[in-house]
Amino acid sequence: MIDPVKSKADLDLSYLKEMSGDSAEFMIEMLDTLVEQIPMYLDDLQKAVDAKDWKAASEFAHKVKPTFYYVGREDMRDYMQVIERNAKEGIDLERIPAALTEIKAELNVILGQVTKARTELEAQL
Repeated sequence: MIDPVKSKADLDLSYLKEMSGDSAEFMIEMLDTLVEQIPMYLDDLQKAVDAKDWKAASEFAHKVKPTFYYVGREDMRDYMQVIERNAKEGIDLERIPAALTEIKAELNVILGQVTKARTELEAQL
């Protein structure tokens, strides 16, 4: 399940800071990429789930998973891991659509958090 505490907290950008050498410019680029890619990946995942194409669903879940780690949302990464594993192994498939709906709702929260973090980073430039 998605952690309601993390939903209300600011993103943890410590991994991105470390990876970028604390470059605000690089971190902004990464956040922009996240904003572009995650919705596309989740749309692809939704199409695969709707089509009951579990192999593709597993692959799309795998693809989007690390992106959440970059912004300190291990809860979302772990949730995607469950979807990936269940789709791959063919277990609890009936729970995947509801889990995906929850993830998509939480994505709106994350995108708001990204916007706030990006604004703070731009102030450092």
